[in-house]
Amino acid sequence: MEMFGRDAIEKIFADVLGAEDSLVRGQFISGTHALTVALFAFLRPGDTMLSISGKPYDTLDSVIGIEENASSLKAFGVKYEQIDLVDNEFDIETIKNRVKKGNIKLIEIQRSRGYSLRNSITIDKLEEVIKVIKEIDSKIIIMIDNCYCEFVGTKEPLQIGADIIVGSLIKNLGGGIAPNGAYIAGRKDLVELAAERLTSPGLGKEVGPTLGINKQILQGLFFAPSVVASSLKTAVFASRMLERLGYNPSPKYNEERADIVQTISFGNKEDLIKYCQGIQMGSPVDSNSIPEPWDMPGYTDQVIMAAGAFTQGSSIELSCDAPIRPPYVAFMQGGLTYEYGKLGVLKAISNMGK
Repeated sequence: MEMFGRDAIEKIFADVLGAEDSLVRGQFISGTHALTVALFAFLRPGDTMLSISGKPYDTLDSVIGIEENASSLKAFGVKYEQIDLVDNEFDIETIKNRVKKGNIKLIEIQRSRGYSLRNSITIDKLEEVIKVIKEIDSKIIIMIDNCYCEFVGTKEPLQIGADIIVGSLIKNLGGGIAPNGAYIAGRKDLVELAAERLTSPGLGKEVGPTLGINKQILQGLFFAPSVVASSLKTAVFASRMLERLGYNPSPKYNEERADIVQTISFGNKEDLIKYCQGIQMGSPVDSNSIPEPWDMPGYTDQVIMAAGAFTQGSSIELSCDAPIRPPYVAFMQGGLTYEYGKLGVLKAISNMGK
């Protein structure tokens, strides 16, 4: 019977996200894992992957081969190219010229900023660049890293021309209830390729344990719109408070948002660490723990991570993390309810002595 629940979940996710099909599995250990499965599913030796939103998130460096790794795409003969954003906008002319030259199998776009200081990418900007690419070469696979962005707006990337999107269930769509997992959604043929990469050729979506979390996945999706709204309200509150204290938040409290991430540029290491530690103090779980900067797998700088969450690693719950490097920017996200998000932000500000 669990298999019927699994199939129903994937039909519901496909419907919600505007997809032909979806792969929603607890076997995905993170968003990075789902992105890795997708990339290895779609790319073959000799293919070229192009990122048009700058360098992807740090944990993909070893996956792509930006950081040398014997298991990377590069090690399997997949080429990687990159076009950076210019003043937070897609470099349309450079993208056009590169696409016209041909020999691109997949274009990857990361909507959220990751650990960069650029703005997150709105659905309108995404729609514009997808239209440009498809008019030149409709066969290119356009893959969107949609982490942190689901339900922030009224449209999802598949509804404006993307071929495949990837995200994590311990972010927006899990609603703070799904204990783990991720999704890949979009074109049916691409979803099947991803399923065969996750399981085995010839088996694909037909197999895979549900691990008893069907209820939590569906309940999380049910609560997700409300939880995302609370996260956005928490981010707006933090942005306004930190701006009034003289720091540099992005986005500003009154700017359009494409994801739930709020950055605060502190300009010094001490305030950054104190703020993150204050978020931990204001958390519902492990509030007595004191996070410290430390070496983390997949990151080149030491990272501090504050997340007193019911689900370990959940970033739809209030969390704040930062690489310890100038200009010392904190990346805050989440808040299951606005009330506890607000209290967490106030506790962090108090811990800085403000």
